Amino acid sequence: MEIYNFIIKEQDLKKRLDQFLSEVIPDLSRTYIKKLIEDDNVTVNLDKSKVSYKLQEGDEVQIGVPTPEKINVEPQDINLDIVYEDEHLVVVNKVQGMVVHPAPGNYSDTLVNALLFHIKDLSDINGVYRPGIVHRIDKDTSGLLVVAKSDLAHKSLSIQLKDHTINRKYIALVEGTIVEENGTIDAPIGRHQNNRKKMTVTDKNSKNAITHFKVIRRFNKNTLIEAKLKTGRTHQIRVHMSFIGHPVVGDNTYGLIKQKLYSKGQLLHAYLLGFDHPSTGEYMEFSSEVPKYFQAVLDELS
Repeated sequence: MEIYNFIIKEQDLKKRLDQFLSEVIPDLSRTYIKKLIEDDNVTVNLDKSKVSYKLQEGDEVQIGVPTPEKINVEPQDINLDIVYEDEHLVVVNKVQGMVVHPAPGNYSDTLVNALLFHIKDLSDINGVYRPGIVHRIDKDTSGLLVVAKSDLAHKSLSIQLKDHTINRKYIALVEGTIVEENGTIDAPIGRHQNNRKKMTVTDKNSKNAITHFKVIRRFNKNTLIEAKLKTGRTHQIRVHMSFIGHPVVGDNTYGLIKQKLYSKGQLLHAYLLGFDHPSTGEYMEFSSEVPKYFQAVLDELS
């Protein structure tokens, strides 16, 4: 473990603890720093502290950064549905049940393992565990992802993502009947206070989150919707739909305790993806139909 020690000076007064550490140790992401704080790897004046602690002059801050595991991410011959590919990028239709990139405890059978087998070159901006990965969708969400093969593509797509100019639309089957034809959910999302693996609508340590939706079809006790992301927070659509009382069918984290229609993961599909090509500037748009298991539920409801 590598130990860093800092004495807080006047210019850093009132800064949040996580903000300060991300500035003085730029190699560590702010998300990772928050995790280190939450895991009690950071102390202020030898005591545990909170992410949001406002620094005072003379505070002694110590952070211990665990030595990273030396693990090779191996290519795996896993079938991929490649929708489009050129020298800069590839668009993939991810299946339900596939994790996007390796993480502690899960270093195989991910989209990245498959990409390393099928694609010769991937952008290395995000390091060995996330080569080419510009954005993610949840393990049990299916649908379209764009992956960067060149650093040019990665930088351009990341800027578009940050500026909210990438067009991302989802189809979801939700519980209950939504009366409105369309709507906007504007509610900040942050970590759940009692369960760090879950997200929730909260004003504490949260980020703004906006989801637009419109009704495609109403069934007896369910509604098929299109959801369009303005922002891209973790589990955003699932959290927002649960927040308004219409959780996604099959969602075992934010949905009904007992799933009646489908229980193997949320019926949420990223069906449309549009962006400006990093090299030509041309707008490109791709779409994919809902998977067979999703369509089977819709057929049953019909």
